[in-house]
Amino acid sequence: MILIRVLSAWLLLAAACSAAAQTYPSRPVRLIVPFAPGGPGDIQARIIGAKLTETWGQQVVVENRGGANGIIAYELGARADPDGHTVSLISAGFTINASLYPKLPYDSVRDFAPATQISSGPAIVVVHPSLPARSVKELIALARARPGQIIYMSAGTGAPSHLAVELFKTMTKTDFLHIAYKGIAPGITDLLAGQVQISFPTILAGLTHSKSGRLRALATTGEQRAPAAPELPTVAEAGVPGYAAANWFGTAVPAKTPPAIVSKLSQDIGRVLRLPDVRERLLSQGMEPVSNTPDDFSKYVQSEITKWAGVVKASGAKAE
Repeated sequence: MILIRVLSAWLLLAAACSAAAQTYPSRPVRLIVPFAPGGPGDIQARIIGAKLTETWGQQVVVENRGGANGIIAYELGARADPDGHTVSLISAGFTINASLYPKLPYDSVRDFAPATQISSGPAIVVVHPSLPARSVKELIALARARPGQIIYMSAGTGAPSHLAVELFKTMTKTDFLHIAYKGIAPGITDLLAGQVQISFPTILAGLTHSKSGRLRALATTGEQRAPAAPELPTVAEAGVPGYAAANWFGTAVPAKTPPAIVSKLSQDIGRVLRLPDVRERLLSQGMEPVSNTPDDFSKYVQSEITKWAGVVKASGAKAE
């Protein structure tokens, strides 16, 4: 008798979740972006949001909540009602924060249900032309000959452009001096002036200057060669087997959101990402569209949290 009651309750719950998914979304959807307007994450959120608005017949409202390395935005997303009407844009920085900060106002695993990845793109290894390194192997040799003397810049402590270099240092047993800037733009200015010698910025931020000859590009950091620069080897191909560091974006909702709604959100974003004009616009940003299931994306997010926790520990990086 108890088993019948439990089964009946489960069937009623499943039916309710299915019905909720069929009517989702029933009102405007809030897409929280942890960046200021105009950056890659904001641009992608607006591209996806506009297409979902057309698909759903409900407005997707992009809400920019920059600051504190995304913590302000992620806390809002974690505390939202778990009904799918508040969606968080998450990125590589979301997984780095899990170990960079000793205490967060949310739990990166327990408080979120990842829905789907949107995109992935490599960083690009660029050096000032004054640095006598024309390949990754030459850079490693130079760094070993000058430990702690070659300066690299990042967009800030804990930023992907910081920890991508720290991962490189750990895997190559080299040492560079780190200077953290408040954003990538002022750092690029100093890199072009030769005041710092190396950076691992996004491919979009570094490729223009390397093509003009103002910087020298050595490699890209993805698992595969970048469509935007197929002539460049990956760092792994160039002499550091197993190295990979990606800039990526995806979506997540509060943890108790019904699985059927999470699945519908994932599927609808997947359809948007397959549209030719969306794919073209993402590629123009140096990012490749990526669509996966909630389960696959959850596993990826967890693997990134584990990976960057090791890098944060090895580097001694601390939140500012």
